[in-house]
Amino acid sequence: MGKGKLKKFQEITTFPHVIEPEIKNHGTIEHALKGNWNCNFFKNNNPIVLELGCGKGEYTVGLAREFKNKNFIGVDIKGARIWKGAKASLEEKLTNVAFLRTRIEVIEAFFAPNEISEIWITFPDPQMKSGRAKKRLTSAGFLSRYQKFLVNNGLIHLKTDSKFLYEYTLEVIRHNQLDLIKHTSNLYKEHWTDSILSIQTHYEKLHIDDGDSINYSCFKLNNQQILTEPTFKNGE
Repeated sequence: MGKGKLKKFQEITTFPHVIEPEIKNHGTIEHALKGNWNCNFFKNNNPIVLELGCGKGEYTVGLAREFKNKNFIGVDIKGARIWKGAKASLEEKLTNVAFLRTRIEVIEAFFAPNEISEIWITFPDPQMKSGRAKKRLTSAGFLSRYQKFLVNNGLIHLKTDSKFLYEYTLEVIRHNQLDLIKHTSNLYKEHWTDSILSIQTHYEKLHIDDGDSINYSCFKLNNQQILTEPTFKNGE
């Protein structure tokens, strides 16, 4: 491990708004903050929004700046990445930001029913290989996890440079008859782009510089519905 990365790992342990459960306990037991984020951490009753796979935390911090009446939690397993957003939010004294270092596969160990009002999924690994559908963050399996803590008909946003993941997600939505609010395969050519959707992550800027189109979809998740995975002819 490089000295720079090691320094970030050491510094992040001192940040009061970064939650780092012991690796051996990730998801094996319910975390003490489950059901208590509002009263014990944020100390308010404002809605909580998650960014899953937050990377450097640009979206988490950007949303927190924009909406002081909401709380935001960035989730990622990479501590050295989280450091940037955690450092920036600490220096700006943003009190509505937190970061959780854990695997998304065990996310339900950290949040109680109806504790989360909205979810952002920004530029995740599309997991394109055959047989990797269960690893995609918009698969029926992951959506079923989110149902356990997202409010009924809470919004899920996906931003991705992957046309494959974008179209796959639309098929999951269609197959399960979820309420699709809006979608586009070229976000920055749409007239309805607003300040929220214009927040750009480090990796998003790289994709834009390379001439890639940014795909976006927003849909509601009914937390009472049993979800199933679509069947694709090519096995994907």
